[in-house]
Amino acid sequence: MNPAQLEALANRMRQDIVSMIAEAGSGHPGGSLSCIDILATLYFGGVMNHDPANPDDPNRDRFVMAKGHAAPALYAALAHAGYFPTEELATLRKLGSRLQGHPDRNLLPGVEVSTGSLGQGLSIASGMACGLRLDGNDATVFALLGDGECQEGQVWEAAMFSAHRGLDNLVAIVDRNGLQIDGATTEVCNPESLSAKFQAFGFNTATVDGHDIAATITCLTMAKQARNGKPWAIVAQTVKGKGVSFMENQAGWHGKAPNTEQTQQALQELSEALSRIEETEGYRG
Repeated sequence: MNPAQLEALANRMRQDIVSMIAEAGSGHPGGSLSCIDILATLYFGGVMNHDPANPDDPNRDRFVMAKGHAAPALYAALAHAGYFPTEELATLRKLGSRLQGHPDRNLLPGVEVSTGSLGQGLSIASGMACGLRLDGNDATVFALLGDGECQEGQVWEAAMFSAHRGLDNLVAIVDRNGLQIDGATTEVCNPESLSAKFQAFGFNTATVDGHDIAATITCLTMAKQARNGKPWAIVAQTVKGKGVSFMENQAGWHGKAPNTEQTQQALQELSEALSRIEETEGYRG
């Protein structure tokens, strides 16, 4: 897909995120909305090698949703990619659903790792990348971390290990939306400078506007192909609650479902935004 098509798809997935969380009555909209452009880029922008018809292909690239509470974003991407029917999105967090509040590797195709305990995702991704290297497999492992998650010490243990092992088949992406459940990350426990920290641990680093799809494709493709003996850390500057006016840059929407009126407003705003995208780009699809 080209960037205009990806922007339109990301908007549709934002509508899915709002709808499924509203239907469930619980969930994490803020961080799901902030990272969906990144997922659109990975799954549909030609960055990741993956095949929904063969989700266990040993040569596939792997994606680890380290910030597991943003499961609605991952589910929306997997559904639109064809890993399971989009109609199943409405079952989020319901009894017996495959779409649990955090991703479950044993339930849903396309989910590489069961995540949710913050700090563990990069360690798992590092182990996967190391295992692929030992197997002589050239696949890439992508891990998406929350910026608040980078306050966890285990993240930096994994960073130290990854650089020590020269895991240049690992790309860590930080969803830098600046907010966590208790407020601004800089006020709760300031993680800055993330780029400088990852560099100090031996990573290549880059910063990108996580809502600029064309720039994100370029950045992630570069990181995947570089293979210069170092892992990559991409700091993606994003907006928490992106696309919904009353959720944007509001820490209160970290883990709260919209009511009926709020859901209607959010979906209306997203629908209008989609119309503008289509009119501007001349894209229909």
